[in-house]
Amino acid sequence: MLKRFLPLAAVFALTLPSSTLAQGVTSSADSRATEAGHQILQQGGTAADAAVAMVAVLTLVEPQSSGIGGGGLMLHHDAKDGSISTIDGREMAPASAKPDRFLGADGKPRGYSDAIPGGLSVGIPGNMRLMEMAHKKWGKLEWAALFQPAIKLAEEGFEVTPVLHNWMTRFESLWKDFPEARAIYYVDGKPAPVGTRIRNPAYAALLRDVAARGPDAFYSGANAKAISDAVANAQRNKATLTVKDVAAYKAKERPAVCTSYRIYKVCGMGPPSSGATTVLGILGMVEGWDMKAMGQDNPMSWHLLAEAMQLSYADRSAYLGDPDFVDVPVTGLLDKKYLAERRQLISPFGAAGRYEPGTPPGATPRAAAVPIPEQGTTHFAVADKAGNVVSMTSTIESIFGSHLIANGYFLNNELTDFDLAPVQNGVPTANRVQAGKRPLSSMSPTIVYGPDGKVVLAVGSAGGKRIIMHVTKVLVGVLDWGLDAKTAMELPNLYFGDRGVLIENTDAGEAMAVKMKPFGYSFTPTDLGSKLNAVERVGDGWRGAADPRGPGTSSVDGAPPQG
Repeated sequence: MLKRFLPLAAVFALTLPSSTLAQGVTSSADSRATEAGHQILQQGGTAADAAVAMVAVLTLVEPQSSGIGGGGLMLHHDAKDGSISTIDGREMAPASAKPDRFLGADGKPRGYSDAIPGGLSVGIPGNMRLMEMAHKKWGKLEWAALFQPAIKLAEEGFEVTPVLHNWMTRFESLWKDFPEARAIYYVDGKPAPVGTRIRNPAYAALLRDVAARGPDAFYSGANAKAISDAVANAQRNKATLTVKDVAAYKAKERPAVCTSYRIYKVCGMGPPSSGATTVLGILGMVEGWDMKAMGQDNPMSWHLLAEAMQLSYADRSAYLGDPDFVDVPVTGLLDKKYLAERRQLISPFGAAGRYEPGTPPGATPRAAAVPIPEQGTTHFAVADKAGNVVSMTSTIESIFGSHLIANGYFLNNELTDFDLAPVQNGVPTANRVQAGKRPLSSMSPTIVYGPDGKVVLAVGSAGGKRIIMHVTKVLVGVLDWGLDAKTAMELPNLYFGDRGVLIENTDAGEAMAVKMKPFGYSFTPTDLGSKLNAVERVGDGWRGAADPRGPGTSSVDGAPPQG
C-alpha cells in the first residue's frame, strides 16, 4: 500500500558553487533535476527519495537522454551498515524478440540508424520498477510526494534549453514520421526555439496516476496499452510489444562488483552492465605502474591508459551479457593474476596494435561482438544528510530513443544495444537478442570507498561505450593524481576507434597528442564530449561536481554529513 500523500514545499534548493561543502548534495545534467532532488532532501527525504524525483524530472526536461520510458542502473550506499546494493532496471526484450530481429532479408544486419526509429527497437521500460524498489528499500518520504516537482513542471511548463533545441533541430527530417513528438516539442511547425515554455499535460496526468496508485499504474492498464499501441502503430518498424510483456517486467537487485585499487575499494554495477568489469579491468592493469609519480602531464600515463583500455574493451566485447542468459566470468575478469598477465601485453615503448580478448579464469572463449554507438543517457549522484549515497545512470539509448511517445514520454530503443549480428565466425554472441533478455550496457555508476570504509566519491557519465573511459579517467584523476572531481572531469577524454586512439580536441588533448609521437602511433584529437556528474567527500562535508562541457549543476545545503 502506498504511503499517504504529503505536499512538498514550493521553494527549490539554491544552486551553489561546487566548492561548497554540504550535508546533502545532488548533481545532475540539468539544473531543474538538481533542484528537484535537493528539494526532496530538504523535505527530509533520503538519497533514494531524491533519485526518484530526479528521474521523473529528467524525463521531462532532458527527454533526449533518459526517462521512465527507458531503464537505469542504481548503486546505493547504506550509511547505517556500510553496505552497497545495486538495482538493475535495465530494459527487457519482449516475448516476440528473436536473435534474427535485426537481420535483413539477405540475412545481414540492418544498418544501425535504420533499426532505431519506431517499434522494433523498443524494450520494456524498467526505470519505474527500479524507482519502486529503491523507495521501498531506502525511501522515507511518501511515494506521491516524490513526483510533485515533475508534475508542477509538466503542468506549468519548462523552458527549452539550447541542448534540447539543438537535438530537435538535428532530427527535424526524421520527425516527419513521428507526429506525437512534434505535437509536444514543435511550435508553428518547427522545433520549439530556445526559451520556449513547453507544457506536457499527458505526462503530468500519468504521473498523477502513478503518484496515486503506484507503479502498477505504469505497468498495467491504460499506460501499458499506450506503450503497446505506440510500438504496434509506429510509422516505421512496426513491432509487437504486448501489455502482458509490460506487466511482466521486474527490477532486480544484483550483487555489486567491487575490487581493490591501491588503498581504495571501487564498486560498480555487474552484468548486464559492462561498466564495472571494464572500468575495474583497466584499473587493475594500470595498478602495476606508479601513475601518481608519472602524473597527468606525462605521455606515458596516457599511453598506459590507452593500452589497458583496448585490452579491457576486447574482453568486454567477448564475455559480457545478461547473466540470466549467459555465463559471465566476472570473478575471472577481475582476477589480479589474470590482469597481471594482461598487463604483460602492454609495452611501455609503443602500442601493441592488436588487442584480442584473453581467457580469464572460468571463461569459455566466445566470439567478440561488433561495437555499435549509443548516446541518449544521463547520470546523477546524491548524498543525503545521513550519509546515504546514490549513483545512478539512466538511459533511453539513442537521442530521443525510438522517437516514439507514450503519454508524453519517449520510449527507448534499447533493443539495438543487443548485437545486431547474433553470430560471429559461426559462434553465437553473448549479447544476441533473446526474449526476456536485457541488453548489454556501458553504464558505469561507481562508488569509491576510502581505507576508513567511508564513501569518498560517487561518479558516472553519459556517452555510450565511452562512459567507461569517462569514469575511468575521473577515477585515475582523483585517486592517483589527487585532483578534485571537477578538475578530473576537465582532463581530456580518451577512447579508440577506426582511427586508432582518440583524445579529446581540447588544448590539453591537442598537446598530449603531440607528446605521443615518440610511442610510434598517434593520438587523434577529436570531439569526445561527456556528461559526468559526481559527489565527493571533502573533509567532513560533501561537494558536488558537474561536467563543465554541459549544463549540469550541483546543489548543496552547507552542513556536514553524519555518515
